Amino acid sequence: MMNRRTILAGSIAAAGTLSLPARAETRSQAVPARNVVLVHGLFADGSCWSDVIGRLQMSGLTVTAVQNPLTTLEEAADSVRRVLARTEGPTVLAGHSFAGTIISEVGDAENVSALVYIAARAPDAGEDFAALGKKFAVTPATAGILFDGDEGRLSEDAFLRDFAGDIAPARARILYAAQQPFRKALTQARTTKAAWHMKPTYYAVSDDDRTINRDLQRFLAKRMDAHVVSLGASHLSLISHAPEVAALIELAARGS
Repeated sequence: MMNRRTILAGSIAAAGTLSLPARAETRSQAVPARNVVLVHGLFADGSCWSDVIGRLQMSGLTVTAVQNPLTTLEEAADSVRRVLARTEGPTVLAGHSFAGTIISEVGDAENVSALVYIAARAPDAGEDFAALGKKFAVTPATAGILFDGDEGRLSEDAFLRDFAGDIAPARARILYAAQQPFRKALTQARTTKAAWHMKPTYYAVSDDDRTINRDLQRFLAKRMDAHVVSLGASHLSLISHAPEVAALIELAARGS
């Protein structure tokens, strides 16, 4: 059961003085779902969801973890669309980190019943997310990104300290070894849609995040009018706080 101390009722206060745009679309009603599709972000692969997947399966949910190609937004979005197209019935779509951009782009699919953001980006349609991010303090992980041509990755020190800071070092090194490089084009693209305007939305904020500014996460959750949980976690809350992350996804699956 989710620790009640981690739950923040309703939305939370936005950081700074950023204005929140009015929602133009009508949000669909929450409905129960039996399917969950999970999307990973940068510096990872689909296996980072393993601890969450087992818990969701024990709850009777059918789960698929997408292998995000980390190349372009169009190719990443298509990888999720293909999974959604073969998934029958209401489906919760969850994204970690950069994958919040992807689920915002494709989450308007008819069978998506709810969106779950785990320490994730959540751009509005056409928004310059990099410019938005500059309104908040730069996180330490940013300095640890290394590029080989147009492919980016985290240095080992940054991965262990700033990305997976609350994961046991031995496991964090295994995750580092499985790190997948991303293309610059992926992070520079802008979405054409923002499905969070239209679908019930949930957000897990990582309060000890050194990869995506926690105040930026709070601002995004407030802007989406999301159901929010706050976790004393690193950016990899889906591993260090897998029970709470799974519980939030299960809540979305119940249509609560």
